[in-house]
Amino acid sequence: MLFCNREPFYRRHLIALLSLGVSLLGAASSARAAESLPKLQVDPALLGGGASTPAATPTEAPVGMAIPATTPVPAVVATPRAIVVAAPSRKEVAKVAATTVATAKSLPPLLVDPALLGGREATLLAVPSSILREPPLVAAQPDLTPTYSAHVAAGVLPGPSLKTTGRLLAHATEPDELLPTFLTADNMTGQTDEKMVAEGNVELRRRGAVLKSDRLTHWQATDEVEAEGHVNLTNEGDRIRGPKLRMKLGDNTGFFEQPEYQIRRPQTGTPPILWAAGEEPAGQLTTGQGVASRMDFEGKGKYHLTDATYSTCTPAAGDDPDWFARTSSLRLDYTEQEGVARNATLLFKGVPILYSPWLSFSLNNERKSGLLTPTVGSTTRGGVEYTQPFYWNIAPNMDATIAPRVIAKRGVLWNGEYRYLEPTYSGTLLGQLLPNDSLEDKRRSAYSVTHNQYLGYGVNASLNLNGASDGTYFSDLANSSAIIAQTNLLRQGTLSYGASWWSASVLAQSYQTLQDPALPAVVTPYKRLPQINVNANRSDLPLGMSFAFTGENVNFSHPTLAEGRRFTLYPQISWPLQTAAFFVTPKIGVHSTRYRLDKQALGVPDNITRNVPIASVDSGVTFERPLDWFGTALTQTLEPRLFYLYIPERDQSQIPVFDSALSDFNFAQIFSENRYVGGDRINDANQLTGMLTSRLLDPDNGAEILRASFGQRLYFTTQHVGLPGEVLRNDRQTDLLGAFSGRVLPKTYVDAGVQYNTRLGQMERFNISGRYQPEPGKLLNTGYRYTRDQLGQFDISGQWPISGGWHGVGRYNYSTREKRLVESVAGLEYDGGCWVGRVVVQRLATQTQRVNSSLFFQLELNGFARLGSNPLELLKRAVPGYGVINRNTDSVEDSFAP
Repeated sequence: MLFCNREPFYRRHLIALLSLGVSLLGAASSARAAESLPKLQVDPALLGGGASTPAATPTEAPVGMAIPATTPVPAVVATPRAIVVAAPSRKEVAKVAATTVATAKSLPPLLVDPALLGGREATLLAVPSSILREPPLVAAQPDLTPTYSAHVAAGVLPGPSLKTTGRLLAHATEPDELLPTFLTADNMTGQTDEKMVAEGNVELRRRGAVLKSDRLTHWQATDEVEAEGHVNLTNEGDRIRGPKLRMKLGDNTGFFEQPEYQIRRPQTGTPPILWAAGEEPAGQLTTGQGVASRMDFEGKGKYHLTDATYSTCTPAAGDDPDWFARTSSLRLDYTEQEGVARNATLLFKGVPILYSPWLSFSLNNERKSGLLTPTVGSTTRGGVEYTQPFYWNIAPNMDATIAPRVIAKRGVLWNGEYRYLEPTYSGTLLGQLLPNDSLEDKRRSAYSVTHNQYLGYGVNASLNLNGASDGTYFSDLANSSAIIAQTNLLRQGTLSYGASWWSASVLAQSYQTLQDPALPAVVTPYKRLPQINVNANRSDLPLGMSFAFTGENVNFSHPTLAEGRRFTLYPQISWPLQTAAFFVTPKIGVHSTRYRLDKQALGVPDNITRNVPIASVDSGVTFERPLDWFGTALTQTLEPRLFYLYIPERDQSQIPVFDSALSDFNFAQIFSENRYVGGDRINDANQLTGMLTSRLLDPDNGAEILRASFGQRLYFTTQHVGLPGEVLRNDRQTDLLGAFSGRVLPKTYVDAGVQYNTRLGQMERFNISGRYQPEPGKLLNTGYRYTRDQLGQFDISGQWPISGGWHGVGRYNYSTREKRLVESVAGLEYDGGCWVGRVVVQRLATQTQRVNSSLFFQLELNGFARLGSNPLELLKRAVPGYGVINRNTDSVEDSFAP
């Protein structure tokens, strides 16, 4: 026994005597057992020495014993079942198992490792059993490798420390990392550290990998295995079985004959997975599987399959998948997330639907360059359409798409999109070109450019440019109601700066107005060349007072109307007084504006100044009480609010209207200072606005269940300031506003609003909408919108499973005022488990009483490709709350489970 410490001599001597006595006592009690055992042979590699004189070599090893490999010793068949732990390197520590302890006389001389003692030369110490010698003196602080666990336990070295992390992370294996290999079988023969042959229920294990077979040969020097007979390999996300395998385990190189394979990877954007043999990992997986005549392993995550099939569809036992690709050569590269197939045929339900001599596709829905799946459709005016997109993955932060769209009656419309993203800037460029429209006999085009950039020191810049070749471009060539309804295309550039309590911006803005000859002329908005805005807010003034300021300097330009420059200053002081139960906020300010006009009407001066003082008081109280609502404990609130506003009358009849209009009348507007948007009109006011709100709240989390509000504005004077052509108000009260929203039943939500004219006793505006959604994929929406003399529309949409994987989806939007259909969408979806089929028909009315009809057909193969025209964007827009029915079907069941 060797001690490496600094204890006194007598204490070390006493410990040695006690240790020897214990050893002799154990030897005496098991003398007969020791006599029947072979002498132990100590591997010099274990002790750190070179050549040593071994004890007598046993001719037969006991079961479960690891045989050292100093001198090649043939091993005989060991039965029953043997277990061998093969060390990855001769330099690592090997543990020798023995069922009993031999006597001290049978032990060979010990050789002390120089690295353990801190010296360079090894010293051979012969310790006869009859003589107890003093342990050698060693250095006070040995020169040890920091990972030596014995010295960690002794306190000489610090133990390892754990680092906290938000989630359990997978251990990354280094390319040259040596891993222990565990091998079990019914029978084993061979030489340790060189070659081992195992037969019968063979199981080889290494971290993250399990290999089972009937027979296995393991060459330890090259870390290579050859397995035959019912070979089953599980290596992290790979599960492969077949008759024969030969592989270098560390390099992941080799081949598998006639394999059935299943390769699983976590979906993009999900955390890494800690693969453990025999355990199913949590999380969504993308699985590619099939059969092949041969699989070649070309490194970690790289495979080459010959005469193979590939599918992400898991069939029932004994059946073919609903769809798969058959190819003569298939390369799967999960490091680049790309698959390449040659002579590929895509079969759906046993019927070939697509052939390509060369096919490149993305694994795990990653971006890659190549042809995207084409789309096919039809419209009433354009006829049959075919679009073939090409995607160019330029860089991780940059890509482009070119998509020629063949329109049977018009020609080829070229579509292009370029996107880029950098740490300080990003943007998108869109372009469309129809060289010759056969129906219109002219060249047509459109473009859109957006760019945002951070210039540093709080300065940001943005650019938004849009344009079209003619006024009917979008109504003729677009297939979305939002795009068709475009009238003014924005062209704007902005430079802004933001500080802690103030900000400033410079803006240049103009519009392209699309004039449809079949519709009334549209007035082009004014250009702002330029507009300068300054805003400031300070809420840390003495006595809790707050200061706010807005300033503007804008130059309005127009080719035919009056032009001018408007300079505005609006400082404000408020004093918020607030407690948990109520608040009162008095405020006062002065709105000062100066105009310098050109091309104004006769009799209008060149310079106009307008100074308007504005005073207001906003106040409110909140009352609460507990409420038992059909057996549920809730909290009910009662929240009255009063807002008084005073603005004296100023003559503004000579000020031109550059950007002002009457704002919408709603709950937000009745608590605002100005009933006009823009700065050309400041209304006169001596009015009081009142609103009463009651809410039902969940007392546990504060979530709002229901809300009901009523409000009205009372005037103490008649109206004197208005826009040209506006009928001035002469009554003393506004319409009554009411609103109701919340969950009225489980999974049922209602949102309603009403504007009622109490003077005339008639409804001015009424909106109501409801939604019933018991679970994703089950949805019903209904709504009605009414505005007197302007609008009346019913809108019904929904999504619902029908039967046997079939789902219905649709929308019906009808105008009662125009007595015609605005838009209708009807579709059927079928969820086949690993594929989805969609058929959608759309009918869309334009402003010129024309109707466009479109047909969409799509076959989506989960995790592989989408064939046909894509109706998903249409369904998401037309059916609020629409859910993709195959959103969570990428994870498949384990067909390789035992």
